[in-house]
Amino acid sequence: MFFGLFLILLVLQFNPYFAAIIAAGISFAISLLILDRQRDAISEQVAKKLARDSEGKYQDEQGEVEDAILESKEANQVDSKPDQSGKP
Repeated sequence: MFFGLFLILLVLQFNPYFAAIIAAGISFAISLLILDRQRDAISEQVAKKLARDSEGKYQDEQGEVEDAILESKEANQVDSKPDQSGKP
């Protein structure tokens, strides 16, 4: 959207610096009006992600799955290391 407005302003022989400022302002205003639903959806997702339970901990299901995977990898690495004491 910005580049389209910018090119139109350049074709109309605006100064490139002023054309960039005007195109940025108009693009920003239009995006505020048009992208309202997407912005609301993102803010709901962020609020859900940052929500805390009654204990003050984050409720992050994906994070719990990732932690379980990392813990299993760490356990596998510890089990697969050879004995360092030199005994067979």
